[in-house]
Amino acid sequence: MRSGGFKIILALNIFFIGKLFADEIKPIEQYLSHGDKTEFVSKDTAIYHKSLEIQPYRDFQKNKQDWSKPSRNLIEKIRKNFSLDFEINDRVRSEINFIVRNDDYMEKVILRSAPFLPFIVGELKARDMPLELAFLPIVESAYDPFAYSYGQAAGLWQLIPITAKRFNVDQNWWFDGRRDVIISTNAALNYLQYLHSFMNEDWLLARASYNAGEGTVSKSINENKKQGKSTDFWNLDLSSQTSAYVPRLLALVEIINNPKRYSVELPYISNDPFFETVNINSQLDLSIAAELSEIELNDLYHLNAGFNRWATSPDGPHRLLVPADKAEKFRNALSTLPEDQRVRWERHNVKFGETLSEIALKYNTTSEQIKLANDITSNMIRDDSYLMIPVSNQAREKYQKSESQRRITKQNKTRNGNKIEHTVKRGESLWLLSRRYDVDINKIARWNGISPKDILSIGEKVVIWTKKNSAKPQSVSRKIIYTVKNGDSLYLIAKKFRVTIVDIARWNNLEQENILKPGIKLTLNIDVRNQSS
Repeated sequence: MRSGGFKIILALNIFFIGKLFADEIKPIEQYLSHGDKTEFVSKDTAIYHKSLEIQPYRDFQKNKQDWSKPSRNLIEKIRKNFSLDFEINDRVRSEINFIVRNDDYMEKVILRSAPFLPFIVGELKARDMPLELAFLPIVESAYDPFAYSYGQAAGLWQLIPITAKRFNVDQNWWFDGRRDVIISTNAALNYLQYLHSFMNEDWLLARASYNAGEGTVSKSINENKKQGKSTDFWNLDLSSQTSAYVPRLLALVEIINNPKRYSVELPYISNDPFFETVNINSQLDLSIAAELSEIELNDLYHLNAGFNRWATSPDGPHRLLVPADKAEKFRNALSTLPEDQRVRWERHNVKFGETLSEIALKYNTTSEQIKLANDITSNMIRDDSYLMIPVSNQAREKYQKSESQRRITKQNKTRNGNKIEHTVKRGESLWLLSRRYDVDINKIARWNGISPKDILSIGEKVVIWTKKNSAKPQSVSRKIIYTVKNGDSLYLIAKKFRVTIVDIARWNNLEQENILKPGIKLTLNIDVRNQSS
């Protein structure tokens, strides 16, 4: 009977994972709390808004179950093992009032945590840490593994690059461990344990330090000591963001601990592990992995959000998280897959003047991976030689949750005003673009799924929305016919005329992978203002 119930629970979980992140949910961070007053702040100005991603959720409401075994309910088990004592003061009460007034917010974020919560609770129990911390990702990211903040924080635990580096979390072109649930949870809990020790085993100060940094909190503590004031969290002079951060988590804990008191109905979350870890030993195209495990590609990305591209990283981690009831099927199917079919390879004939970086850009890979695959030690390549290039099994747009496709989806969202697609030129930054188009830098960052601190690359497309028709400088557009020369490539031509490869392909009805033959004519629409030596 127990085995049958387990299968039903997993089947329901798999059914609903396809709808994960389908709708929108407003992050709690869009509201400011001041004592007994809760004030709405728009998305454009919210200082608590940590996630640049839309906050969607899975709608389980039509499939509620009358569970006969409450002991299987993970939320109930967590509640019975809460260990932190705290007072319900005005600041906590203000956060509680906000949460319970906002419809079914609790149901949405708890459901959204379902794939990850059993794992995180298990890690907290193994370290003998307060189980209340399992709900910290609600405050940080609304349990969105793809969340990315204005401050360059990423993942469920919103680790910033410097903290990730401090705790040995890999961040590279292929993989960002800040979005990997296993690696990021390990780093976040290591950091919290360190902060707990650093703050003399005070969990409120440790959590405040997780948000503001231990240096900032220590400075405030020292200031209070000089003035003879109390040095507990409630009496520190901290930023409005940090001052609300700790009460917000305590409010969540209080509601979860006493849902009936606040007329909140919490959903059932299975105590059984949602996913299993499957060793894959080497690089694997994620579309092939999804096919072998018989799940949707987007669902595989949600469980393995650390992988930025169309395949797992060639440098690891060489494992995938898959739904528990699909794990054995995936292992068996993977064991029969020939090694040379894990990633599709294409034979590239090097043309005159081509560089490794150009070839890597064309095939959506890196120079280092091409060198590794072809046993090349330098960046020098010979004309008319051949290179083996790892390429995606499906068209790029099929990998909807890869880093590049997530950004394209965000850029393609219709907003108010006039849309401008700006191609980044040498020396340009988001700050310069915000000045040029008279648009707030934070808005530009949000429209493009990036941080205001991110560095722009030459040729990168940035979408800008403006209500001023005059905000976009008048282009001086000319159509020219360009004759392809020996050694030309789409990349070289795009670079020469400061247009994009995508544009050239569209103007001439070409595939981006097409090999150009000397003598053919290409139509180019160029802005003459951008053409200079």
